[in-house]
Amino acid sequence: MMSDKNSTGYTGYEYREITVPREHASLCLDSYPCFGWDPDPNREAKIESGNNHLPTGAPRAAETTTLYFRRSRNISNKAELTRLQRNFDSCVAELKALERAKTTQATIAALAVGILGTAFMAGSTFAVVAEPPIIWLTILLAIPGFLGWIVPYFLYRTLVRKRTAEVEPLREQKYDEINSICEKGTHLLH
Repeated sequence: MMSDKNSTGYTGYEYREITVPREHASLCLDSYPCFGWDPDPNREAKIESGNNHLPTGAPRAAETTTLYFRRSRNISNKAELTRLQRNFDSCVAELKALERAKTTQATIAALAVGILGTAFMAGSTFAVVAEPPIIWLTILLAIPGFLGWIVPYFLYRTLVRKRTAEVEPLREQKYDEINSICEKGTHLLH
């Protein structure tokens, strides 16, 4: 890489701050130097949780990490490096979307079955409190009601497993694309 200092000994930098899911922080720390960015030595990465006000033990939103970078303003091939960096950023966004895609459909299906089970249980409850109580209808509605409360757990796990198997090859393709982009960026820097 060429010297970052000009004849006066001063180096001008441009700065970038990015917030990524914690699981992609290492990927960004390893990849951004391929576009001329170095971790800013004056700032440390900051880890944040989505809901810090939740009680202890409550499920928390995905943690994110804020990373700080800097690069010389005098870097060569800046336009092409910026284009590659944007392509890299879109690949990381697609990785995040693929992660969400694993559970979205399963969550919707499990919630729908759970709500349907609750509706059956409500019908069963109304049948038992009716005057006179209709016991056969209570039992008839309670069976699918209980199934509607039990099945969502297994349905969710099955659908997530199936969707993960579908998404995994796409994730690998994205990681291969990221690798190619970083190699191109590295060649431009040297």
